[in-house]
Amino acid sequence: MKHVFLINPAAGKRDKSREYLAQIQGACAGLDYTVRISQQPGDITAWARQAAAAGQPVRLYACGGDGTLNETVNGAAGFPNAAVTHFPGGSGNDFIKIFSDTRPFFRLAALLNPEEADFDLIDCNGEYALNVCSLGLDARIGTDVAKYKRIPLVSGSGAYLLSALVNTAKGVTQPLRVELPDQRLEGRLTMVYVGNGRWYGGSFHPVPEADPCDGLLDVLLVQPVSRLKVVTVIGKYKIGQYARYPQLIRHLRTDRLEIFSPTPTAVNLDGELRRAESVSIRTAKTKLRFFYPRGLCWASGDRQTARFCASGKTAAL
Repeated sequence: MKHVFLINPAAGKRDKSREYLAQIQGACAGLDYTVRISQQPGDITAWARQAAAAGQPVRLYACGGDGTLNETVNGAAGFPNAAVTHFPGGSGNDFIKIFSDTRPFFRLAALLNPEEADFDLIDCNGEYALNVCSLGLDARIGTDVAKYKRIPLVSGSGAYLLSALVNTAKGVTQPLRVELPDQRLEGRLTMVYVGNGRWYGGSFHPVPEADPCDGLLDVLLVQPVSRLKVVTVIGKYKIGQYARYPQLIRHLRTDRLEIFSPTPTAVNLDGELRRAESVSIRTAKTKLRFFYPRGLCWASGDRQTARFCASGKTAAL
């Protein structure tokens, strides 16, 4: 088994490369491992793909934030010999919040004795997201978060709220056409959220019942709201209470949708910014092998149970 550690020194508020190296050198004696430290965007995706394409069993460790995990996923997707995990060092570390406890992810010894699950991926215009894809105000907020995270004493959730305030002031709605398998919706929308995981933006938990193994995407279409109203709506949206505002927030579950904008619009892929006029989003044909510390589970919020993807067992929380 090959172990490849992909470190992003730009993740989080400061460079954690030395801390990563100390843990790796201390825990991996006797293992076949490689460490790569990125110098620019795209390095991690290229190295993950290179390691996976070699054909031998490989575990890829995304050492950084959710963007680092996204790059690693895009390099590993489609290679059945490759498994991915998050060795977190970002401000949000949002995807792993689906698990019953995130603390073991910070201990490399726990990641070296893992269990494994097959998780769905979001295919967005041929790129992959493990956690979230969004457009509109949400995408502008999410992709601007990074610039606020490095402000001293500003947390991940604080950076998201700062970005929300600034982008709300710039404008709340935009014209979009959303095409689903059985219907077409057209008009002005505040934002479109497509989720596979359950957390993003540091503390936003919009669809607590989302299931990353069920082959379906949870979609929230937020109707036009005023600047004054958006503060209230986002507060409820943040804690998963979309159902309290059925006239403003519509919840759908689907395996695919198309979104069209008259001009290039911001698209958020796990915090990474893209721009497009036409956006095709679907559950990817390939799943991702994701490994995690032994004994953890991921909880389904609506059933108050803990499901073990690998074994199919359930247990009460």
